[in-house]
Amino acid sequence: MSSVDLFVRHFLAIYFLMIGLHYTSRSLGLFERMRFSHIHYGVRGSGVWWHRHLFNVFRASILGVCVARVFFDIDPWLGRFGDMFQAPILVAGVVLLLASFSLIDYVQAYMHKDWRTGIDEKQQGELISTGPFRRSRNPLFMAIMLGQVGFFLALPSVFSLVCLVVGMVVIVRQARAEEHALSRLYGDDYSAYLARVPRWF
Repeated sequence: MSSVDLFVRHFLAIYFLMIGLHYTSRSLGLFERMRFSHIHYGVRGSGVWWHRHLFNVFRASILGVCVARVFFDIDPWLGRFGDMFQAPILVAGVVLLLASFSLIDYVQAYMHKDWRTGIDEKQQGELISTGPFRRSRNPLFMAIMLGQVGFFLALPSVFSLVCLVVGMVVIVRQARAEEHALSRLYGDDYSAYLARVPRWF
């Protein structure tokens, strides 16, 4: 095992562990301050409900796999793409993961008290159309997809490829669902926003 491979192996375990701690702490802090949950699953059995649960399953699986790789050689079980385990590719994955985290944190900070995960139809906040939302309706989802690509490059395998494909499909479907909900909540204001700002770029 090369030194770069060993570094990336440990980086992934720490990275995804810290991601979990970061968002758990953030959600608890917001709830304590504002007295309502910023995490929304939607109606049981609905598309967005399944999106959320599927995302949680993959997120827990990724964390479990990354931590297990530090202690055990499970790469053969992951369908490792051996030819891609080269330093430039692995390092590129690390860079994309760090960029993704930075962009996600920036967008969420910009949203401030209006940040939600999932569709919140009870606590209607401000329609944000400035800053990172000036050029894309879904900058947060784009940042998440960047991280999914980074994970695939940092751990090139069948496992990470499945995570990438499923993650992309779920995010695209969730973006459409959220835009539909925002259209109901904000009416003409959101229609005007749709007309001038693209979904992605």
